Amino acid sequence: MSAESERRTETIPEWKREEVDDIVALLDSYESVGIVDITGIPSRQLQDMRRELHGSAELRVSRNTLLRRALEAAEGGLGGLTEHVTGQVGIIATNDNPFGLYKQLEASKTPAPISAGEIAPNDIVIPEGDTGVDPGPFVGELQQVGAAARIMDGSIHVTEESTVLEAGEEVSADLENVLGELGIEPKEVGLDLRGVVSEGVSFAPEELDIDVDAYRADIETAAARGRNLSVNAVYPTARTAGTLLRKGSGEAKSLGIHAAVESPDLADDLVSKADAQVRALAAAIDDEEALPEELRDIEPAGDTAASEPAADDADDAQDDDQADAETADDATDSDTDDDEDEGGDGGDALGDMFG
Repeated sequence: MSAESERRTETIPEWKREEVDDIVALLDSYESVGIVDITGIPSRQLQDMRRELHGSAELRVSRNTLLRRALEAAEGGLGGLTEHVTGQVGIIATNDNPFGLYKQLEASKTPAPISAGEIAPNDIVIPEGDTGVDPGPFVGELQQVGAAARIMDGSIHVTEESTVLEAGEEVSADLENVLGELGIEPKEVGLDLRGVVSEGVSFAPEELDIDVDAYRADIETAAARGRNLSVNAVYPTARTAGTLLRKGSGEAKSLGIHAAVESPDLADDLVSKADAQVRALAAAIDDEEALPEELRDIEPAGDTAASEPAADDADDAQDDDQADAETADDATDSDTDDDEDEGGDGGDALGDMFG
């Protein structure tokens, strides 16, 4: 506590010093501290909010002068929050991060009626439909506030959706009565976060208002593209080593088949390739007398056409292990077909995302 703060504290009554000390103890026991606006929240509803926050955050309301003294005296660089201590406010403290706190406070807001003299936080709209109100003076009250209304089928109907007040305009007594009769609650009541400090870092509400799903998608996309870059640049990491090994194995096996390298690992594939080539050649010869007996039944069309690519393309003559390697190769190649990366585990879908 600074010398100036000590001098000010010495001049205030004992109960106020105790109040400041209690608030300082509260602030020092939490990782994140914020200032919330409680203007217009009824006492009973404020108590309900306190109960909802129990276990995750603590709300403390006191005189603004005492809140400022406590913020200046507390540790963690909370003095900057004093600029938000104006009007009806409270201190909220939590061990949650500021983003989680903001999300929790926004989710806890509830609809509430609006009173005459208040400023509309958004456009106030009366929807089209049956109001359920019997014919009477109320139809005139609706028309008076700007709603298109008439009596139909024994009750008062709003014939088209009507914007009766725009955001930023003041609510009249007539409109308050109409909205109350219709049960329309056009505003939200809750704790509005003005600012928060967490581990010495200050956050404004607009900095905390993020789309979590979109943020998560951006991170996943960045991670996928990074993995794709690593694979295409042949830069091994713990996450890409397996894919690189499968890709290298597949490429080596394909090269061995095309080059007809004699190897025990390639023998079955080389035989399959040679067999496919012989059958394709036999199918192209019209003179059966020129062929050995076992090749005379080869059909010149149909199945033969399907066998020719297999003879020309060594990749298609691979066994199951080779097929798996080629799939990994295709999934990490930036020039692969879009259809190859659908249904993958994220890493297998990188080719299209990065390319």
